[in-house]
Amino acid sequence: MTKMLKKADLPTKICAHCGRPFTWRKKWERNWPEVRYCSKRCQSNRAPKS
Repeated sequence: MTKMLKKADLPTKICAHCGRPFTWRKKWERNWPEVRYCSKRCQSNRAPKS
């Protein structure tokens, strides 16, 4: 059986759009290094590439 982490021990990142901190989620387990936005709203409102 695996050891359960407490919520305070989960990794966090800063959203590239809004600048707010967000924590690891189970659905991001496989691609956590590529996650940059805290929500679909921030992802869809990101700045366009020049």
